[in-house]
Amino acid sequence: MQCRIGDLRCKEVINICTGMRMGFVCDVIVNTVTGQLVAIVLPGQCRFFGIFGREDDIIVPWDCIRRIGDDIILIEVSGEFRREKRREKLFV
Repeated sequence: MQCRIGDLRCKEVINICTGMRMGFVCDVIVNTVTGQLVAIVLPGQCRFFGIFGREDDIIVPWDCIRRIGDDIILIEVSGEFRREKRREKLFV
């Protein structure tokens, strides 16, 4: 099965340890030297109806991905998620 990076944005991420729906992929992290996908990035939850912005993005390492299906991505993370602030786009 082949999957493009753009196709990942249409897939919902679910944690199989908790059964929690994490959201949709908003970005990926790629190692530019080796060309390997390092992690997927999920947007943080909205704060107070989105008025006060979002929480930090969730970084899911590629090793935590268990299965990529047609509609969903199953991940296995039992502890805390690594979070990171959203960076501004450098190029427009």
